[in-house]
Amino acid sequence: MSDGAILEVTDLAKHYPLRRGLSGAVRRGPHALVRAVDGVSFSVARGEVLALVGESGCGKTTVALTVLGLIEPSAGQVRFEGRPLHAELRRDRGLRQKVQMVFQDPYASLNPRMPVAEIVAEPLEVHRLGAGRAGRHELVRAALEEVGLRPAEEFLGRLPHELSGGQRQRVVIAAALVTSPRLLVADEPVSMLDVSIRAEILALLNELRRRRGISILFITHDLATAALFADRVAVMYLGRIVEIGPTAAVMEAPRHPYTRALLSVVPSLSRRGRERIILQGETPDPAAIPAGCRFHPRCPLADAGCRTVDPALEPRGGQLVACVKA
Repeated sequence: MSDGAILEVTDLAKHYPLRRGLSGAVRRGPHALVRAVDGVSFSVARGEVLALVGESGCGKTTVALTVLGLIEPSAGQVRFEGRPLHAELRRDRGLRQKVQMVFQDPYASLNPRMPVAEIVAEPLEVHRLGAGRAGRHELVRAALEEVGLRPAEEFLGRLPHELSGGQRQRVVIAAALVTSPRLLVADEPVSMLDVSIRAEILALLNELRRRRGISILFITHDLATAALFADRVAVMYLGRIVEIGPTAAVMEAPRHPYTRALLSVVPSLSRRGRERIILQGETPDPAAIPAGCRFHPRCPLADAGCRTVDPALEPRGGQLVACVKA
């Protein structure tokens, strides 16, 4: 266990068998598995925000669901507060209330037939928290006030369709906070919101982190958002982390060619000194990952050695980078 880490992920892998035909028979051969996550290691310190960044399909959400204990890993381990998460979840029901999720889509994650009071109270009932109905009501009211839905009494009886997008996401956050978690997994929590509302929700999460000391694993495809919100950034490509380090270091001096390409297309008021890097080709099929460095088919710096060497994360300046050219 790393000093001060609340979450430690070691060599995490999640592979899915390929199936074909109406019979559902498992496909055999060298491409029999979709390697959604393929050897990911990182830690999250207490009170830290770690942003997991990458294109759609790189494995970010699979990592999040595994950290939450919602899917079993194929290999590797997730430790929460020094305890093996998946093993302990089967024995300790109370552990799940300490790790909560903020979903991407507040339109889909809220039951349209339940009023806000019932939505936020449901986790309390599941985990048997609160001193009876009155105690749960007070916890619900306090959670709504904390996320900025004030006065709470005006929102308790409303249905999700009676709320704005930002208000819905605040209800989602309140439902996650009401069990007093120590780790929040936020999967693209602002991507479905209007631009004017995104900064408010990020500011809210940051304030909750500061006030409660909550750690946050922040899943996003947007490096610009990560730059504003995260303490550290981990960049994923095709099931692996290719660069990880302090946010300022990664943003100001990216070492991996993939990170440089992502940053080159982030909108900026000034493009002086920045060359736009357009990657050629498509991301390889996770069921047919290329030999050597998995980024080499699209990398502008690749040479013959990159086709045979599968680089591990190694220190490069202030970051860890999986690239022989870094």
